[in-house]
Amino acid sequence: MPYVGSGVTGSAVGMDKWVMKHAFAAAGLPIVERVEVSEWQWQNARERVAERARELPLPWFVKPANAGSSVGVSKVKSADGLAPAIDGALRFDDKVLIEHGVIAREFEVSVLGNDVAVASLPGEIISGREFYDYEDKYIDTGSRTVVPAVLPEEIVAEIKRLALIAFRIIGASGYARVDFFLERETNRLLVNEINTAPGFTKISMYPKMWAASGLPFPELIARLIDLGFERHRSRAHRFAGMMRFFDEVKSLT
Repeated sequence: MPYVGSGVTGSAVGMDKWVMKHAFAAAGLPIVERVEVSEWQWQNARERVAERARELPLPWFVKPANAGSSVGVSKVKSADGLAPAIDGALRFDDKVLIEHGVIAREFEVSVLGNDVAVASLPGEIISGREFYDYEDKYIDTGSRTVVPAVLPEEIVAEIKRLALIAFRIIGASGYARVDFFLERETNRLLVNEINTAPGFTKISMYPKMWAASGLPFPELIARLIDLGFERHRSRAHRFAGMMRFFDEVKSLT
């Protein structure tokens, strides 16, 4: 059946931050320093995990590898807070990331396409709390957004370029949102993560960024549907060719 969005591989890699970060690193994308921890490692080698974490500058963000909307994410300001943060993240997954918490502005950009994709103008998230956590997103809603973001043209161009690489490297299709940090002291761009099923609620950034880029909501929905059918036609054609091959082989036996 035709559908909108990524297939099995793109969806799985986009959901699993552990695998996602390895894909980003392999593509040479700039990412935050991190330590990866499995539940088994935490249960059997806690001191070794703590030693590895201490190699990263504080503060740390501890997060489950498979989760969204900042669920299970903790900001850790001292080494004493590491254990409860990891225990909290392990409630949601058996893999955890410990990342260096950079002092940065946060940006997002929308990507649209299949084999040929394009990126929107970016938007900026300005958190109303210490970081953009679940409560800030959906309960207190003290955060605000600036769409399009106020940025130099060269940084906008670089955000778009890196977003398209991230989209391609995980095998995404249809649509995705890519999140960035812009480090305040150095102006260094870092790719945070990709979301292959971004929201379409009244507060969601994905459609807002396309609207700011000249693609209004009705046209965006039509384009997404077209992309779903486009991908389905391509896959159906390939499947038919594969089945013809097996029929030809069978006829020779």
